Amino acid sequence: MRVEIWSDIACPWCYVGKARFEKALRDFPHRDEVEVVHRSFELDPGRAKDDIQPVITMLTRKYGMSEAQAEAGEDNLGAQAAAEGLDYRTRGRDHGSTFDMHRLLHFAKEQGHQERLLDLLYRANFAEERSVFNDDERLVELAVAAGLEAEAVRAVLADPGSYADEVRADEREAAQLGASGVPFFVLDRKYGVSGAQPAEVFAQALTQAYGERSPLTIVDSGDADACGPDGCAVPQGPF
Repeated sequence: MRVEIWSDIACPWCYVGKARFEKALRDFPHRDEVEVVHRSFELDPGRAKDDIQPVITMLTRKYGMSEAQAEAGEDNLGAQAAAEGLDYRTRGRDHGSTFDMHRLLHFAKEQGHQERLLDLLYRANFAEERSVFNDDERLVELAVAAGLEAEAVRAVLADPGSYADEVRADEREAAQLGASGVPFFVLDRKYGVSGAQPAEVFAQALTQAYGERSPLTIVDSGDADACGPDGCAVPQGPF
């Protein structure tokens, strides 16, 4: 069975949702028969590479909220991440274009290192101090840590067209499947799971997809958090 996951490195709910899905997959009795493929989805596809701003600033402008409200939202996201065993810096992170990262993830997939690179990119963006945006050498360092050759990575980054078609193809396919935000999980082209659902929802979808043949059905509890073209859901209240 194949599970395709559309996500963006700038999406905090993708970071959290990946951990929740993996928790469900660990307990799935047929996990050794599941192939996981990560696909590209840019939340801000038209953003220039050098257009970088602090996350808090981006939140205040996109949502029209106060700085205090944006900080409270980040604090709550940090609590959600911590509940899944993830580190999350609630202050001092940047927001920018993820196009080059997606291109590198397609290159890494060819080399058998996609999963490792994705995990490193998520951690670098959400948990580490040094920004991953508009810093090619930072991306080279992460790619090398994932098992890729430095010069090959630099060559991909130096050519804006390298793997660009693959990124755009993933994004077109997401639109065709009805994905309006991420994370978006497609299980064996039978079920679609939208948002950072609880692990129990992913477990149910894995069981249903493994045992049934049907057209793509969206599995959505109605209140899962996700990121879309207009931004990411901001969690409210204590967790």
